[in-house]
Amino acid sequence: MKIAMISGEFPPMPGGVGDFTRILTDKLRALGHEVVILSSLAAANAISPVSHVGGWGLWSLCRIRAWLRCAAPDIVNLQFQTAAYDMSPFIHFLPRIASAPVVTTFHDLRFPYLFPKAGPLRDWIVLHLARSSAGVISANHADDMRLSALSKRRLIPIGSSIPRAALSRPERAALRQSMGADDGTFLLGHFGFVNAIKGARHIVEALAQLRQAGQDARLVFIGGRGNTVDGGEDTRYLRDLDALIQQLGLAHAVRWTGFLPDVAVAARMNAIDLMVLPFTDGAAYSRSSLIAAIHQGCAILTTEPAVDIEAFCHKRNLWLVPRKSAESLQIAVARLMSNREQLKTLRAGAAELSKAFDWDAIARETADFYQACL
Repeated sequence: MKIAMISGEFPPMPGGVGDFTRILTDKLRALGHEVVILSSLAAANAISPVSHVGGWGLWSLCRIRAWLRCAAPDIVNLQFQTAAYDMSPFIHFLPRIASAPVVTTFHDLRFPYLFPKAGPLRDWIVLHLARSSAGVISANHADDMRLSALSKRRLIPIGSSIPRAALSRPERAALRQSMGADDGTFLLGHFGFVNAIKGARHIVEALAQLRQAGQDARLVFIGGRGNTVDGGEDTRYLRDLDALIQQLGLAHAVRWTGFLPDVAVAARMNAIDLMVLPFTDGAAYSRSSLIAAIHQGCAILTTEPAVDIEAFCHKRNLWLVPRKSAESLQIAVARLMSNREQLKTLRAGAAELSKAFDWDAIARETADFYQACL
């Protein structure tokens, strides 16, 4: 097949959707398919040849239509996440102007900004994209349930773009020391861009409670602070989070690594004691930071899924707590700090769970779904 891949972000732009698109493209090519890519102007310096648009406004549809006519693909795969298209509504009408069937991969079902008090229209426009596509791929169970009325749909998980790392004992000790931790410190880690839905405020509040109780716990935010395609809301959240850290007297107990190469990210994830990922909407297949931690075989504390996910097993491969509760996080961390055997169990469980997110299987299932939609 000849596949046209459209994504609002693509490396060297930071972001999970871009990383997903790059790896999926490489895997599809390895299966013998031809893949061409269209992304934002910021991805023009990508290692792979990438066509681009200057923005995602109304005129982008003309640019996309001309590009598709020239490329003449068998099928188009739109990698959809509202923020990656600058919250623009126009990408939702791609299936209407495309010269080939469009499969939309929903990394989330968040609606775009239209105008003040747009109300139900914002939800309608996302569902319009789903209904007008030849097929839809959901990255998580909740979105798959929401799209259950559509006959051509499939749940396909995302994989991790972060390679596995193995640290020697001296390497791990040196890396922990660089993050402000010694042998007696319990080091908490968070990975990925920081915004309200990631629950970072709850981690900080839990850390304050732990330290007030005399526990030597510290926190490292691994990776870039914010996504370049997200708006001012995330910037305000980060500013408020910084103020909270200062207010609680935690400046010396919280570290930010800043953006790092994948190899450095993997090393730090393997140097911490517990990954804490308290999503306010619950753990899900679509959370790339969670999948990355599973892929590394980390001990992981996260929040209960909004819908039942059979693969996520409390105490076996994840430690699950209620959503939006700093107190629940504090209690869970305190319990795990005193139970190293449970941490070993969680690490082994995560390593086993990682088999469900194998990239080769993801690519084969995606290609199979393309064929079904044709």
